[in-house]
Amino acid sequence: MKWRFLKYLMAYSVPAVVWLSFQLEEWLSFLPILYAFFIVPLLELLFSANPRNLDKMEQDLIKDDSVYDWLLYLTVPLQYGTLVYFLFTIPNAQDGLSYWGHISAMGLMCGVIGINVGHELGHRTTKGEQRLAKLLLASSLYGHFFVEHNYGHHRNVATPEDPASARYNESLYAFWLRSIFYSYVHAWAIQKQMLRGKKLGFWSAKNEMLMLHLGQFALALSIFLGFGLSGLLAFLAAAFIGMVLLETVNYIEHYGLSRVKLNERRYENANPRHSWNSDHIMGRLLLFELSRHSDHHAHPHRKYQILEHHDESPQLPTGYPGMMLLSSIPPLWFYIMNKRVRAIQPSA
Repeated sequence: MKWRFLKYLMAYSVPAVVWLSFQLEEWLSFLPILYAFFIVPLLELLFSANPRNLDKMEQDLIKDDSVYDWLLYLTVPLQYGTLVYFLFTIPNAQDGLSYWGHISAMGLMCGVIGINVGHELGHRTTKGEQRLAKLLLASSLYGHFFVEHNYGHHRNVATPEDPASARYNESLYAFWLRSIFYSYVHAWAIQKQMLRGKKLGFWSAKNEMLMLHLGQFALALSIFLGFGLSGLLAFLAAAFIGMVLLETVNYIEHYGLSRVKLNERRYENANPRHSWNSDHIMGRLLLFELSRHSDHHAHPHRKYQILEHHDESPQLPTGYPGMMLLSSIPPLWFYIMNKRVRAIQPSA
């Protein structure tokens, strides 16, 4: 039990292959993409899912163990250190293939470390941890996720009011357009409502959206001043890849699932049946247990190391990396997933 935390060092394998990628050229520079979307999905097909939950004694031993928190905190300097290294090395890319290989590697960092760990820390209740979350989200220019996800998505999940819940028969590419645009619009609407509730003006320091945008602008400006237009464009491209990876994860997490509307103003309470779950161990460790998503929605502030499997939650056929690949081929995705949705919700 004392050394259980070591398994989460698996998440640090992504920065390792990303840094290696920056030393490589041509097709080898795409090593992180090969690792995340070929090697990991293949391993998850070879090994069965593990639905075991920790017992209460085990949970009590690790839920407040600070080593699990530090595994998250250390990703902040790692993310920004990788970004600086990327900006120094990207001008040295020998050809267009290497250039885009290095950008895709940094984009993977933005998605797996920047946004994913930012998501986990964004659910913590301390101001310090929330600041770290915002720093990580800023590295992908996706700070509005902090507002929309915490105050919008978790309230509206699996309803038409939630832009981040994929509809039945909606393709990944249609979802990207809808979720990216309306999540941003929705975040501003939530922020305006919160300011009105506190009787504060737009220019208040309590305007999270404003502060997040100013921080992101400062980061982009610093990159422009330090590395020129070419550095800024490379960063923007990597941040965009991170954003797309996040939205692809959003797509698979709630595809086709919906809550029953009880009356004009209220839906049934969200429960583990409204999120797709995956107990495949490689994806779980790589993403700090993000794929135990059903329990995350049932208990948003529960730390990643004690998230649980729920028998009633719908199960994905493989882990998140493999499902992300599958979602990129809509006919195959619909063929595999629609029958699973209909088995849960015959009216779909």
